[in-house]
Order: sequence, then structure tokens, then C-alpha cells
Amino acid sequence: MTDVVLDKTTIWTVIIVLGIGSFGLRFLFLGLVGDRALPDWLMRHLRYTAVSVIPALIAPLVLWPIATQGQTDPLRLTAAMLCLAVALITKSIYAAMGVGAAVMIAGAYLM
Repeated sequence: MTDVVLDKTTIWTVIIVLGIGSFGLRFLFLGLVGDRALPDWLMRHLRYTAVSVIPALIAPLVLWPIATQGQTDPLRLTAAMLCLAVALITKSIYAAMGVGAAVMIAGAYLM
């Protein structure tokens, strides 16, 4: 893998552009639309945003973990499946996280 070296101007340009973009997106919803009621169809879609973000963050960590150089790990898949099963059965995020953590710790200890 090759090392990418960026000069300070490029790094600061990227940081500033991303900051302006982030501010612009927030200002659009909070500053311009914040005092108006949003349409029902948009509110229906926004309701699922939080539900879709968590799997999008977790799936790459389970399927292509950095710790195994991108190779799928049976221990992580097992922990994820048991975590999902416990979450569906108990409807408790804490129980699901506890089972996932216990499987990962026990698997690391046994291996």
C-alpha cells in the first residue's frame, strides 16, 4: 500500500469545504425550514433516518473488519447474529449489546 502525502493547503481546503458543506446542510433545515411544518411525506421518510444509520455504521465493521485486514471473521458474524436475535426477542438494546460483547470477549478468550 502506498503512502499518500498531502500538502497543508490541500488538507485545509478539504477541511474548510467540508465545514461549509456541513454548515450549509444544517442551516437549510434549521435556519430556513426550522419554523415551518414539513410535509407529511417528508416526515415519514425522516422517521427512518436513525434506524438506517446504525446498520450502515455497523455492517462494514462486521463484514470487513480492519482488525482482520478486511477478511470476514466468523466470531464477529456470530456476535452480530446473536445480538440481532436478542434484540428482536427482548426489544432491549442493552441486552443485545451485552450479548454481543459477551460473545466477542468469550470468543477472544477461547481462541
